[in-house]
Amino acid sequence: MSSAAAIPVREIREEPDSPAQIYLQPVAAPSILGLYGFAGATFMVAAHMAHWFGGARTDLYLAPFAALFGGVAQFTAGMWSYKARDGVASAMHGMWGAFWIAFGLLELAIMEGVLPAPGPAFPALGYWFIVLAAITWMGMVAAGAESKALSAVLFFLAAGSTCAAIAYLIGSDGWTVAAGYFFIASAFVAWYTASALMFEGAFKHPVWSVGKPARVRQEPTLMPGRGEPGVIRGQ
Repeated sequence: MSSAAAIPVREIREEPDSPAQIYLQPVAAPSILGLYGFAGATFMVAAHMAHWFGGARTDLYLAPFAALFGGVAQFTAGMWSYKARDGVASAMHGMWGAFWIAFGLLELAIMEGVLPAPGPAFPALGYWFIVLAAITWMGMVAAGAESKALSAVLFFLAAGSTCAAIAYLIGSDGWTVAAGYFFIASAFVAWYTASALMFEGAFKHPVWSVGKPARVRQEPTLMPGRGEPGVIRGQ
């Protein structure tokens, strides 16, 4: 006979007539933070790329701000975009936030002498911009289904990444300047889009248009069957 004590089993009865409970989990649009963080960091670095200000060591001074403002803030927004059930924002903010964190760490490593300073041609970074461009072009296509403004942000960003890839691969200052201007345009449109999302959340109705297609404007606030029941989409 086993010495183990018998474990009583409690019968569980289903109650089919009990009402279902849905818990609402509203979140603000994560892209407000993500786009503002992206716009600030991108504008500062891009203005330097376009020779608007700074010198040879300016990147070293921009690195901490790029890593935190454009990196941590935007990456955090990307993680919150999962909660808002926004796949485009999750991918774009997560990817570019991670890039800005890496960019800041790279520049700090160069400043501390851990890594040697690269020359005009920097193929290792150039190939990373190929990766960024390829993903961002796809993000632009996907964003066009929901927001023309966000699609425009990603268009200029993808074009700038393409130019930056060429610039770092061949060491061309002209391509670097071209990339800077595309990035500046992306930063301005990102600032506009983030402001439009913030105004809509504050005033409870659209103030600045972000170019949502009619199909998206007519969708109900609660999206049954899309992600968690009761979760209000943030975008």
